[in-house]
Amino acid sequence: MRLNTLKPALGAKKSKQRIGRGIGSGSGKTSKRGHKGQTARSGYSQKIGFEGGQMPIQRRLPKFGFTSLSKSETAEVRLGDLNKLGVESIDLNALKKANMVSGCVKRVKIILAGTCDKALNISGLAVTKGARKAILDAHGKVE
Repeated sequence: MRLNTLKPALGAKKSKQRIGRGIGSGSGKTSKRGHKGQTARSGYSQKIGFEGGQMPIQRRLPKFGFTSLSKSETAEVRLGDLNKLGVESIDLNALKKANMVSGCVKRVKIILAGTCDKALNISGLAVTKGARKAILDAHGKVE
């Protein structure tokens, strides 16, 4: 096989149909546009989604869903991951330095996933009820 001999498989490329080349061609005279009417004229274009005056489907169906603008600014951290951190006092800056959350995060919530073995001092972070209980049981603090 050579690069200069490569070509598409048979039937993969259909030749463009030439219209408006006389009645004998089979696609002459009206050039497959029918007789008269809006679609037979040159320059005809129609709005995307137009259904002939019927209420279009994008207007018939209800709107749904919600995109939170603050989704990228918030993050969740598991309690078990905080044990792996070598620091006892944990705040937003400590989590950013340890690459546990991205730099654009403004709010962090600690959730109960895993166990808390060390006494952790948490300040400036949101904590769930279960995580708060686990931290306090391990003789830690939540501010």
